Amino acid sequence: MNATLTRLRPDLAVIARQIPAGSRVLDIGCGDGELMAALRDESQVDARGLEIDAQNVELCVSRGLSVIQGDANVDLAFYPDDAFDYAILSQTLQTTQRPDLMLDELLRIGRQAFVSFPNFAHWRVRVALAWRGRMPVTRQLAYSWYDTPNIHHLTIADFHALLDQKGVKVQRQWFLSGGQVIGAAGANWRAQNAVFQISR
Repeated sequence: MNATLTRLRPDLAVIARQIPAGSRVLDIGCGDGELMAALRDESQVDARGLEIDAQNVELCVSRGLSVIQGDANVDLAFYPDDAFDYAILSQTLQTTQRPDLMLDELLRIGRQAFVSFPNFAHWRVRVALAWRGRMPVTRQLAYSWYDTPNIHHLTIADFHALLDQKGVKVQRQWFLSGGQVIGAAGANWRAQNAVFQISR
Protein backbone atom coordinates (compact mmCIF):
# COMPACT_ATOMS: atom_id res chain seq x y z
CA MET A 1 0.00 0.00 0.00
CA ASN A 2 1.23 3.45 -0.88
CA ALA A 3 2.73 5.31 2.11
CA THR A 4 0.98 8.57 1.19
CA LEU A 5 -2.43 6.89 1.26
CA THR A 6 -1.79 5.19 4.61
CA ARG A 7 -1.24 8.64 6.16
CA LEU A 8 -4.67 9.85 5.03
CA ARG A 9 -7.67 9.85 7.35
CA PRO A 10 -9.29 6.39 6.87
CA ASP A 11 -12.33 7.58 4.88
CA LEU A 12 -10.09 9.67 2.62
CA ALA A 13 -7.79 6.70 2.02
CA VAL A 14 -10.80 4.62 0.92
CA ILE A 15 -11.84 7.35 -1.52
CA ALA A 16 -8.32 7.91 -2.86
CA ARG A 17 -7.93 4.23 -3.73
CA GLN A 18 -11.04 4.33 -5.93
CA ILE A 19 -10.24 7.32 -8.14
CA PRO A 20 -8.52 6.40 -11.42
CA ALA A 21 -5.41 8.23 -12.56
CA GLY A 22 -6.07 11.32 -14.66
CA SER A 23 -9.60 11.90 -13.33
CA ARG A 24 -11.07 15.37 -12.83
CA VAL A 25 -12.15 15.78 -9.21
CA LEU A 26 -13.80 18.48 -7.11
CA ASP A 27 -13.18 18.11 -3.36
CA ILE A 28 -15.92 20.09 -1.60
CA GLY A 29 -14.98 21.15 1.90
CA CYS A 30 -11.42 20.08 1.15
CA GLY A 31 -9.97 21.30 4.47
CA ASP A 32 -6.18 21.52 4.33
CA GLY A 33 -6.06 19.72 0.96
CA GLU A 34 -4.67 16.44 2.26
CA LEU A 35 -6.74 14.31 -0.12
CA MET A 36 -6.18 16.60 -3.10
CA ALA A 37 -2.41 16.53 -2.61
CA ALA A 38 -2.40 12.73 -2.42
CA LEU A 39 -4.51 12.42 -5.57
CA ARG A 40 -2.32 14.89 -7.44
CA ASP A 41 0.99 13.38 -6.34
CA GLU A 42 0.09 9.68 -6.55
CA SER A 43 -2.43 9.47 -9.40
CA GLN A 44 -1.91 12.65 -11.45
CA VAL A 45 -5.54 13.56 -10.77
CA ASP A 46 -6.70 17.04 -11.77
CA ALA A 47 -8.01 17.93 -8.30
CA ARG A 48 -9.80 21.19 -7.54
CA GLY A 49 -11.16 22.28 -4.17
CA LEU A 50 -13.85 24.42 -2.58
CA GLU A 51 -13.31 25.38 1.07
CA ILE A 52 -15.10 27.84 3.35
CA ASP A 53 -12.26 28.42 5.83
CA ALA A 54 -9.81 31.13 4.66
CA GLN A 55 -6.84 29.69 6.57
CA ASN A 56 -7.35 26.28 4.99
CA VAL A 57 -7.60 27.88 1.55
CA GLU A 58 -4.31 29.69 2.20
CA LEU A 59 -2.68 26.44 3.29
CA CYS A 60 -3.93 24.62 0.18
CA VAL A 61 -2.68 27.34 -2.15
CA SER A 62 0.73 27.30 -0.42
CA ARG A 63 0.87 23.56 -1.27
CA GLY A 64 0.27 24.37 -4.93
CA LEU A 65 -3.35 23.19 -4.90
CA SER A 66 -6.14 24.77 -6.93
CA VAL A 67 -8.62 25.76 -4.21
CA ILE A 68 -11.09 28.63 -3.99
CA GLN A 69 -12.88 29.97 -0.97
CA GLY A 70 -16.61 29.46 -1.02
CA ASP A 71 -19.67 28.10 0.71
CA ALA A 72 -20.87 24.80 -0.77
CA ASN A 73 -24.43 25.58 0.29
CA VAL A 74 -24.62 28.32 -2.36
CA ASP A 75 -21.50 28.29 -4.55
CA LEU A 76 -21.87 24.86 -6.16
CA ALA A 77 -24.62 26.41 -8.28
CA PHE A 78 -21.91 28.20 -10.28
CA TYR A 79 -20.31 24.95 -11.50
CA PRO A 80 -21.53 23.57 -14.85
CA ASP A 81 -23.19 20.18 -15.24
CA ASP A 82 -20.82 17.18 -15.51
CA ALA A 83 -17.77 19.40 -14.95
CA PHE A 84 -15.98 16.63 -13.02
CA ASP A 85 -15.65 12.87 -13.09
CA TYR A 86 -16.05 12.77 -9.30
CA ALA A 87 -17.38 15.17 -6.69
CA ILE A 88 -16.18 14.43 -3.14
CA LEU A 89 -17.91 15.46 0.08
CA SER A 90 -16.04 14.00 3.05
CA GLN A 91 -17.31 14.44 6.62
CA THR A 92 -19.28 17.50 5.46
CA LEU A 93 -22.79 16.35 4.50
CA GLN A 94 -24.04 16.60 8.09
CA THR A 95 -22.88 20.25 8.27
CA THR A 96 -24.73 21.42 5.15
CA GLN A 97 -28.02 23.31 5.30
CA ARG A 98 -29.93 20.87 3.06
CA PRO A 99 -28.16 17.52 2.62
CA ASP A 100 -30.84 16.34 0.19
CA LEU A 101 -30.21 19.30 -2.14
CA MET A 102 -26.44 18.91 -1.67
CA LEU A 103 -26.67 15.38 -3.10
CA ASP A 104 -28.46 16.79 -6.16
CA GLU A 105 -25.64 19.29 -6.69
CA LEU A 106 -22.92 16.65 -6.24
CA LEU A 107 -24.47 14.44 -8.90
CA ARG A 108 -25.11 17.38 -11.20
CA ILE A 109 -21.51 18.59 -11.30
CA GLY A 110 -19.90 15.16 -10.97
CA ARG A 111 -20.67 12.03 -12.98
CA GLN A 112 -20.22 10.16 -9.71
CA ALA A 113 -19.79 11.26 -6.10
CA PHE A 114 -18.12 10.05 -2.94
CA VAL A 115 -19.79 10.95 0.35
CA SER A 116 -18.45 10.10 3.80
CA PHE A 117 -20.08 10.95 7.11
CA PRO A 118 -20.12 10.00 10.80
CA ASN A 119 -22.77 7.45 11.74
CA PHE A 120 -24.82 8.81 14.63
CA ALA A 121 -26.35 5.35 15.23
CA HIS A 122 -23.02 3.80 16.30
CA TRP A 123 -23.43 1.72 19.46
CA ARG A 124 -21.29 4.07 21.58
CA VAL A 125 -23.56 6.98 20.69
CA ARG A 126 -26.62 4.89 21.55
CA VAL A 127 -25.15 3.83 24.89
CA ALA A 128 -24.19 7.39 25.82
CA LEU A 129 -27.73 8.60 25.12
CA ALA A 130 -29.35 5.66 26.90
CA TRP A 131 -27.21 5.76 30.04
CA ARG A 132 -26.34 9.41 30.45
CA GLY A 133 -29.27 11.00 28.63
CA ARG A 134 -26.94 13.53 27.02
CA MET A 135 -25.60 14.07 23.54
CA PRO A 136 -22.39 12.06 23.40
CA VAL A 137 -18.87 13.41 22.89
CA THR A 138 -16.60 10.74 21.42
CA ARG A 139 -13.31 10.67 19.54
CA GLN A 140 -15.27 10.58 16.28
CA LEU A 141 -17.82 13.20 17.41
CA ALA A 142 -15.61 15.50 19.42
CA TYR A 143 -17.93 18.50 19.83
CA SER A 144 -20.43 19.39 22.52
CA TRP A 145 -24.03 19.84 21.36
CA TYR A 146 -23.80 23.63 21.54
CA ASP A 147 -20.66 24.12 19.42
CA THR A 148 -20.87 21.27 16.93
CA PRO A 149 -20.79 21.98 13.20
CA ASN A 150 -22.96 18.87 12.76
CA ILE A 151 -26.44 20.26 12.27
CA HIS A 152 -27.97 17.04 10.87
CA HIS A 153 -27.51 13.81 12.80
CA LEU A 154 -27.83 11.08 10.21
CA THR A 155 -27.34 7.33 10.32
CA ILE A 156 -26.39 4.85 7.64
CA ALA A 157 -30.03 3.76 7.48
CA ASP A 158 -31.11 7.40 7.03
CA PHE A 159 -28.67 7.87 4.17
CA HIS A 160 -29.85 4.70 2.42
CA ALA A 161 -33.45 5.90 2.75
CA LEU A 162 -32.58 9.30 1.23
CA LEU A 163 -30.76 7.66 -1.69
CA ASP A 164 -33.76 5.38 -2.33
CA GLN A 165 -36.11 8.37 -2.19
CA LYS A 166 -34.00 10.22 -4.76
CA GLY A 167 -33.40 7.21 -7.01
CA VAL A 168 -29.64 7.49 -6.49
CA LYS A 169 -27.59 4.35 -7.16
CA VAL A 170 -25.00 3.04 -4.72
CA GLN A 171 -21.97 1.92 -6.71
CA ARG A 172 -20.01 0.83 -3.62
CA GLN A 173 -20.10 1.39 0.13
CA TRP A 174 -17.57 1.02 2.91
CA PHE A 175 -18.08 0.99 6.67
CA LEU A 176 -15.35 1.97 9.10
CA SER A 177 -14.81 1.24 12.76
CA GLY A 178 -11.60 2.14 14.56
CA GLY A 179 -10.19 3.27 11.21
CA GLN A 180 -10.65 -0.21 9.67
CA VAL A 181 -13.12 -1.32 7.00
CA ILE A 182 -15.71 -3.72 8.44
CA GLY A 183 -18.44 -5.83 6.85
CA ALA A 184 -21.90 -4.54 6.02
CA ALA A 185 -23.72 -6.78 8.52
CA GLY A 186 -25.04 -4.61 11.35
CA ALA A 187 -23.16 -1.59 10.00
CA ASN A 188 -25.84 0.82 11.22
CA TRP A 189 -24.83 0.14 14.84
CA ARG A 190 -21.25 -1.14 14.33
CA ALA A 191 -19.74 1.50 12.01
CA GLN A 192 -18.42 4.84 13.21
CA ASN A 193 -18.16 6.23 9.67
CA ALA A 194 -19.47 5.36 6.24
CA VAL A 195 -18.25 6.06 2.71
CA PHE A 196 -20.57 5.80 -0.31
CA GLN A 197 -19.77 5.96 -4.01
CA ILE A 198 -22.99 7.04 -5.73
CA SER A 199 -24.32 7.91 -9.17
CA ARG A 200 -27.57 8.71 -10.97
